[in-house]
Amino acid sequence: MPYIVDHQQKFDDLNFHVKNQDQLRKQANGGNSILFSFQPNEEHLYINQAKQLYQEQAAFIDISHLLVKFIDGIDWDTFKKYYMDFQSTPHIIFQSDDPEDDLFDLIIGEIQSACHDDKIPFLIRTGCLYGTGIENVNIMEHKAVMSLKHPLVIFYPSRIEDDNLYFLNFKPASKYRCVLVK
Repeated sequence: MPYIVDHQQKFDDLNFHVKNQDQLRKQANGGNSILFSFQPNEEHLYINQAKQLYQEQAAFIDISHLLVKFIDGIDWDTFKKYYMDFQSTPHIIFQSDDPEDDLFDLIIGEIQSACHDDKIPFLIRTGCLYGTGIENVNIMEHKAVMSLKHPLVIFYPSRIEDDNLYFLNFKPASKYRCVLVK
């Protein structure tokens, strides 16, 4: 459905899940996340509305800014070479087990910081994760996210077809550890 028709119901559903975290955990198979699904071309509309509705309660974590911060921390030429070397296994660059901070570490750190400040963490511009090897389930199942005081809200450009979720309208995605607002 287009934004004009269904945005109010989606935000009502989101409010319900944010306020009923115990029920959320039951519906989300022990998870603590809400996937807020919308058509990719309507992302700016939903982000703007969420910023109006949740300006006092939420911390908006922009993945595009974290991606740029991560690349700037390495420097572009080094990043480009590294990415070319590992393009078939991008998770090695963006979500590795080494002690260096990577994009995944930056995301988790921002989520924890939001909750430390008693804010609901909202991940926005998540389409930037495409090509990084970081999946929504990697974030949702992280032990820090599972134990947050507030649920994690992931703005998720996607479509739902035959009860299947498709990130950016084409990549199959997991909705196991979350509640899906569609």
